[in-house]
Amino acid sequence: MARGDLMGIRFLLWVLICVITSLLLNFLSAIIKGRINRKKSVGFFHPYTNDGGGGERVLWCAVKAFQEVNSNLDCIIYTGDHDASPESLLARAVDRFGVKLLQPPQWIEEGTYPRFTMFGQSFGSVYLCWEALCKHTPLVYIDTSGYAFTYPLVRVFGCKVLCYTHYPTISSDMVSRVRQQDPMYNNDPLIAKRYPSQAQFIWLSRCKVIYYTLFSWMYGFAGSCAHLAVVNSSWTQAHIVKLWGIPRRTKRIYPPCDTKGLQVVTYETLFKHELSLERSINTPTIISVAQFRPEKAHTLQLEAFSVAIKKLDPGSPRPKLQFVGSCRNQEDEQRLQKLKEKAIELNVEKDVEFYRNLLYRDLVRLLGGAIAGIHSMVDEHFGVSIVEYMAAGAVPIGAHNSAGPKMDIVLEEQGQQTGFLAQNVEEYADAIIQLLKMSDAERLEMADAARRRSRRFSEERFYDDFKAAISPVLCHSSL
Repeated sequence: MARGDLMGIRFLLWVLICVITSLLLNFLSAIIKGRINRKKSVGFFHPYTNDGGGGERVLWCAVKAFQEVNSNLDCIIYTGDHDASPESLLARAVDRFGVKLLQPPQWIEEGTYPRFTMFGQSFGSVYLCWEALCKHTPLVYIDTSGYAFTYPLVRVFGCKVLCYTHYPTISSDMVSRVRQQDPMYNNDPLIAKRYPSQAQFIWLSRCKVIYYTLFSWMYGFAGSCAHLAVVNSSWTQAHIVKLWGIPRRTKRIYPPCDTKGLQVVTYETLFKHELSLERSINTPTIISVAQFRPEKAHTLQLEAFSVAIKKLDPGSPRPKLQFVGSCRNQEDEQRLQKLKEKAIELNVEKDVEFYRNLLYRDLVRLLGGAIAGIHSMVDEHFGVSIVEYMAAGAVPIGAHNSAGPKMDIVLEEQGQQTGFLAQNVEEYADAIIQLLKMSDAERLEMADAARRRSRRFSEERFYDDFKAAISPVLCHSSL
């Protein structure tokens, strides 16, 4: 090797060593500075505070719970929503969810990143967390969006790590489905396709199994860094305990549902229906509330509804099915359009109504007019919409016989049935027919049991349980 080439290699190595040393020194400097300047505050890591739904409701209820436990505590929201402000966040909590915070939360603006693969999302969140902690280091950090890969970094900054986990980023169910080459929504059809004669498909499937297995190990290590892991259901708890291995630091607290508000409105609505009971029975209404996403399995509901109509006795009241949901993007819009086309294909288009991006008050009105609600997502970690059905007096028919609905929600209440579970088109259709054949007294008895069951998932219950869980952590955090 020429002397000039050797000098060039040495120079490149020197530059590389200098760059790495500089990065390490900057990293250590930022951590030391953060640990020294930790503020008497709680930082909520929720990059998308305008995502709506149950996740955002948990965020605002958690903020309120911390404020009630310690009113002198500063609550900081780490968010990538650039138009956010303390006043807008306070107003959003009230207007969207009816959660009245004791004082406006502060906010720290951070960047955003594309939502790609599990790996990309997880490590993208670590960068956002680094950016946020460098701007403001709290004594207590709570993740309400499921970004477990940030926990080791937060521990290095000297913070107490809490989280509210809605569902595991990866689960043993996902790994087994890939291993079995099942074409589920979280498994690319190219890999899931069964072609034993084509070696490339087998090779890709094996690679994905290795990828998922490695990722689950990394996810388990990161999650184990949490001082307190709060989960939303028995199904999520079982997976988190298995993956993270911290059963004593894992607590199940059901998410806050606006059962009280729905019951107040619905009691008034039901009273109006009693005045016109015969007219409402002529067209019994079944409602389906879910985003128009593939995993929500709307087509299964439509097919089951079609089968049920064909099996009805002559002269029986013809039911109506209402789909209520939101569309996040063009793909969801196309999915909604295909659903409408499927209704025409099944010859039930006159019996089906579609409501897109409905206002909450209009959703409450529809819930108050429905006798039943349908849900069909496999492995739904909890199932807020099912609780809303129950609180509104709509009997859940065909809540999928898995995960949250099976383990926590559609259970007997004081020995009385609260709804139906199902797994396929035939079982869903049978549940619809069984409910339609009930007498008014039988249906109202089941609806009343379902409403009583829904109170277990109220906001008041969430506040009590959540404050009891976080109080020991706050006591040991010098707050």
